[in-house]
Amino acid sequence: TPTVLERLGLQRLFSPPLRMILRQLERRPLRALLSCLGIALSIAVLIIGNFFTDSADFLIDFQFQTSQRQDMSLTLIEPRSRRALQDIRHLPGVRRAEPFRTVPVRVRFGHRSKRTAILGLSSHRELYRLMDSSEQLVDLPETGVILSEKLGEVLGIRPGESLTLEVMEGIRPVRPVRVSGLIRDFSGISVYMSRSALNRLMREGDTLSGAYVAVDPSHIDRLYQALKNTPALAGSSLKQAALQNFRKLLAENLLLMQSFYLVFACIIAVGVVYNSVHVTLSERTRELATLRVIGFTRGEVSMILLGEIAILTGAAIPLGLALGRGLAGLTVRAVETESQRFPLIINFSTYVFAATAVLVAVLLSGLAARRKIDRLNLVSVLKSQD
Repeated sequence: TPTVLERLGLQRLFSPPLRMILRQLERRPLRALLSCLGIALSIAVLIIGNFFTDSADFLIDFQFQTSQRQDMSLTLIEPRSRRALQDIRHLPGVRRAEPFRTVPVRVRFGHRSKRTAILGLSSHRELYRLMDSSEQLVDLPETGVILSEKLGEVLGIRPGESLTLEVMEGIRPVRPVRVSGLIRDFSGISVYMSRSALNRLMREGDTLSGAYVAVDPSHIDRLYQALKNTPALAGSSLKQAALQNFRKLLAENLLLMQSFYLVFACIIAVGVVYNSVHVTLSERTRELATLRVIGFTRGEVSMILLGEIAILTGAAIPLGLALGRGLAGLTVRAVETESQRFPLIINFSTYVFAATAVLVAVLLSGLAARRKIDRLNLVSVLKSQD
């Protein structure tokens, strides 16, 4: 049966070995498709196994460098007046301090409710910058609240609608409040509000629950000593310590996961390629031996056999990259929780690594098959087929 190339009259544009390769692929389209898909899946598996590192690196930079730029967070035992902020600013080594007010609440919308906390921030902020997932600054309204997109999803609420805040401290007031907007962030189910608006909501004066502070590293020991002697302080959180613990946790889990995916992907690639070459070699042994007898070199015969894999691998790479990104997007949504969300970030180096690793696996499999071709006993092969 003439091939598509022959029917189109394009066979003269290709060398005889290449025409043989294309003819074989056209005669076995299902096998070619499955082999291409298998190689593409091995690339996708590698992308899934490595993109979490890219996402985690972006998340660390976003959370600890771009958005939250304080060195330390100080929390008071109970809400205090603005005078407490002056006391914090006079602690040794404190270069800047920005107040915040936190209020534990139950947010209710219709029959749905969730326990969380309102974070009241000042209008002028340099240390704690409220940003969405696209790294855009979010302004807090004079009235109303900004909800995490995840919290809005849990409650089923949209901007412009009103919810009920049931305060869980003090006299426990119940207040209706308008949702001014939703913000896509990466951790928690938070409610954000202007600190002055939160103070008015609580019907209190200029009150704070703590402060975000920037610290001079050369005075850190003196600051720790001063904090130990401050009875109004409930606790402190050092950002650098939290960052180190986060990195350690990621390193322990991601290294094991990446190793597993690398081995798994290579097994898929090698298995697909080796099996494809082995089946083709079994079916075409007489044909390849005949080509050797009539004058084809070992390299030309190998090209006929391995050229199929080369073409299939070339087609599988872009398919695998696209498939990997799609599966990574599904993975991000699957592991999303109320406490943590990962952004879909895949660096160019991850694509390169996935494609290169699979190419190396394919190459090694091809070299193993090439050795079988070189060891063909032409006489015995031709006799066995007579």
